[in-house]
Amino acid sequence: MTNPAQLRLLACQINIPLMTQAAERDAHLARSAALVSDALEHDHADLVALPELSSIDYSRAAFDHLDVLAEPLDGPSFKTWSTVAARHKTHIAYSFARRGNVGNYITIAVVGPDGALVGHYDKIHLCQYGASMEKEYFARGQHLLTFKVNGITCTPIICYDIRIPELSRALTITHGVDLILHCGAYARDESFATWHDFATTRALENQVYFLSLNRAGEQFGNSAFVLPSMGLPDAKTVFQDHDEDLRYFDIDAETIARTRASYTFLSDRLDDYETLEHKT
Repeated sequence: MTNPAQLRLLACQINIPLMTQAAERDAHLARSAALVSDALEHDHADLVALPELSSIDYSRAAFDHLDVLAEPLDGPSFKTWSTVAARHKTHIAYSFARRGNVGNYITIAVVGPDGALVGHYDKIHLCQYGASMEKEYFARGQHLLTFKVNGITCTPIICYDIRIPELSRALTITHGVDLILHCGAYARDESFATWHDFATTRALENQVYFLSLNRAGEQFGNSAFVLPSMGLPDAKTVFQDHDEDLRYFDIDAETIARTRASYTFLSDRLDDYETLEHKT
């Protein structure tokens, strides 16, 4: 029997302007909400995804002003996207600088079709090379988040998380994830050239749908969406190099089940490789 679970995803590679003030953040949120709402008016989606720190600029200048740009879980970003989600009866995964009790976090929050908070994920692996300086400004997250949309199990991870294969594998094997929403702020530094290789590998080795979503801009762009098997037509889609680009994708559990039945390496894994005898 086939699994009918499926969802329609709207992935939004959006521009995010320079900012150091809360008023600039809020103006950007209003523009982003209008952009997404307009897309949803023309074509519904069950789930909308936005890039890492979609509410604020990714820069040292912005991070130096986290005292005004960071916000609580129920702050301006929640109010903005909760309203859009309720209006269009959809789920929205958005990202912002969250002010916590012991520091600031790079966070993805998810709101549901009723406008209520589904949950949030704080970035576990903080990046400190190239154009990134996150360990100087943010605390590390301590928990995972999965949520279901139309029977599809989804999870957010953030940018540098992609470089740690154990995370995606645990989400797949232990938590039964079908769609990984990898939301990033991939600047065109030395790591940019290998980013798509990691996205493709995470999709294929775990046999899941994998959205690797960047922000738009001169130093960003080229988001990617990868299917569970590269044997499928149009298995990898790459967004515009720099421009804003909003794209729809269809996810269905039957494709994952069919892929895993044909290529059985996930079920052929051993339970434990650490205890295998080692001979030198």
